[in-house]
Amino acid sequence: MGTKGKEIVGLKVDELKEMLNRALADEWLAYYQYWIGAKVIRGPMRQAAVAELEEHAADELKHAEMLVDRILQLEATPILKPEDWYKMTNCGYEPPEDPSTKTVLEQNVKGERCAIGIYNKLLETTKDKDPITYHMIVKILEDEVEHEDDLQTLLEDIEKI
Repeated sequence: MGTKGKEIVGLKVDELKEMLNRALADEWLAYYQYWIGAKVIRGPMRQAAVAELEEHAADELKHAEMLVDRILQLEATPILKPEDWYKMTNCGYEPPEDPSTKTVLEQNVKGERCAIGIYNKLLETTKDKDPITYHMIVKILEDEVEHEDDLQTLLEDIEKI
């Protein structure tokens, strides 16, 4: 990061790097959870669920890229090994062992709720201390809130069948 870029970060950068890497682990696991869920899901409203899961997987990958870019700007190293995702995750990963539409969607709602909490904490941490990270997190949080709403709406539609 450039000299002036470092000056505007008014918090412990090591702590921030750790938080961002933990969020990165969550995004990779969320990406895979959505992606594999879209492949194995079965049941009512399958096509609508697949479309939503695929869209969300793409968003999670975009979030991972945003986080890596910021981690690199902070002169840190992003997580390099997939096995470290499990060591650093905040939200974990639930394999879609029961591929029913309802179960897969419920698992992903749980993941989104966790992500919303994590990104909200990151907002509190960076507010008035790191405007670059703060604005990036606002964008990611907007997507996570939309994801939760999309999934809940699908679950409500399934319950009406």
